[in-house]
Amino acid sequence: MPSSNKVRKVTSENYPTDAGREGELIFRLVYQQAGCKKPFSRLWLSSMEENAIREGFAHLKPSTEYDALYNAALCRERADWMVGINASRLFSCLYGQPLAVGRVMTPVLAMTVVREAAIAAFVPEKFYTVDLELTSGCTASSRRIPEKSVAENLLEACRREMVATIQRITRKEKSENPPPLYDLTTLQRDANRLLGYSAQQTLDYVQSLYEKKLTTYPRTDSCYITDDDEEMLEVLTEELEGFFDITPEDVDEAVPRTRRTVNREKVTDHHAILPTRSMLQADLEALPKGEQNVLKLIIARTLMAVSKPFRYLETLLTTECAGEEFTAKGKEVLEEGWKAVERKVLADILNRKQELTALPNAAENECGILNAELKEGQTSPPKHFT
Repeated sequence: MPSSNKVRKVTSENYPTDAGREGELIFRLVYQQAGCKKPFSRLWLSSMEENAIREGFAHLKPSTEYDALYNAALCRERADWMVGINASRLFSCLYGQPLAVGRVMTPVLAMTVVREAAIAAFVPEKFYTVDLELTSGCTASSRRIPEKSVAENLLEACRREMVATIQRITRKEKSENPPPLYDLTTLQRDANRLLGYSAQQTLDYVQSLYEKKLTTYPRTDSCYITDDDEEMLEVLTEELEGFFDITPEDVDEAVPRTRRTVNREKVTDHHAILPTRSMLQADLEALPKGEQNVLKLIIARTLMAVSKPFRYLETLLTTECAGEEFTAKGKEVLEEGWKAVERKVLADILNRKQELTALPNAAENECGILNAELKEGQTSPPKHFT
């Protein structure tokens, strides 16, 4: 057959399976099963864009560079098989009906059971605080008090005095660096926290975006890029600044903006999840709502990662009344930095506004109490795993 003759004439092979551990294993198993002996090269792609595919073919990599990846996948497969087939059989016999045991599944299930038991056994405890509304313009709170009668006595004492002494005012300038780029886990965590999406929903959305050439490879465990990708990210972020009305003042012009995202040693199979330049020409309104939201999270995180730090002045005010300490905390924004991007994306996706509590200027002296009230609360159980 002509096709057979063509196959015999092939001197080498290129394999484009999924650029990851399992994709590597699939090709090697097929290669071995087919009895192939010819040399082969690896096509490694992090994006489905045409220029990325052409670049990949122009820079095919020796298969030997991925031998360790194949061995890791093979060890995982054998370990899963050995634990699964032996332990599942053992516990099915002991249990009297089929019971699946897995190398990863069973420990995760055990952790979940322990957490759920802790939640079920949790007994909430009430506590009380006394809040003072001061004439200086802020509200100071007492420590948590377990006994209601003690809290009520403190409340009455404060109402009798109606004067508090500001003992200390501590002001400290602080900053928060931008969050890193997304890997799959942090994207799933944010999509769950902000949008209520399950891990599988988020994976499905970002996988679809990848197949539509709108984002890079999704199943990555890295939050960084390599120095080879730095120029690409710099160009990309400049083009993305039109999203969410981002202005040049919001992003960092004083230093190489992408330098903090570069860490070759923390990039394994793939770099962090990024939007592609093809996304800039796409009709995003035509996407399903879930994909739109996940894409906006990825765009926002890309811009946040190259933005200025968030700088603020934290104030801690300590007052005394009736022999008890009361405290109030506040933040004053000095430079919004990456928080500007976060604020705008939350407003866009969730129609939610972020607000900071700023304390008014006050001096260390006596101030009046406008109102004193008792607040009741209760301790919270451990949170469910998500």
